[in-house]
Amino acid sequence: MRVIGIDPGLRRTGWGIVDLVGSRLKHVAHGVVTAKGDDLAQRLADLRRSLSAVFIEHSPQAASVEHTFVNKDAVGTLKLAHARAIALLVPAEAGIPVAEYAPNAIKKAVVGVGHADKDQVAHMIRLLLPGVTLTGSDAADALAAAICHAHRAPALSRLAALDAT
Repeated sequence: MRVIGIDPGLRRTGWGIVDLVGSRLKHVAHGVVTAKGDDLAQRLADLRRSLSAVFIEHSPQAASVEHTFVNKDAVGTLKLAHARAIALLVPAEAGIPVAEYAPNAIKKAVVGVGHADKDQVAHMIRLLLPGVTLTGSDAADALAAAICHAHRAPALSRLAALDAT
């Protein structure tokens, strides 16, 4: 199963792709799509176009999107939610299932601690995906989201099969 993780951002949206082969993880690719300018609609269009190109190039079978972190700046949180909508829209348009995870759940799945810092997450990604050279924290967070879903997807599939019977 090929999983893409997405860390939404208005100017920088991280993406990371892993293959789950049996119980082993394999790094496929990662990066950041950027949107320039001050016009919100244009930035969202840039993000959608760039993220769609990643989907076309790598053909993921499942997507994992990080929930928006809500902070004191309501306007900033609302704008970030627009980028998150693009992160949900692109996989939905590609016809693949989308799982959503809270940042703490992603960190716990990768590091074992829900309040891990970015350095701890990056360190564990390097251990889980030997040889990977991380290109920044946005891509690292996206790879963490992909790893989180890759770890949880088999159990979720078994639960869904049980529900169907």
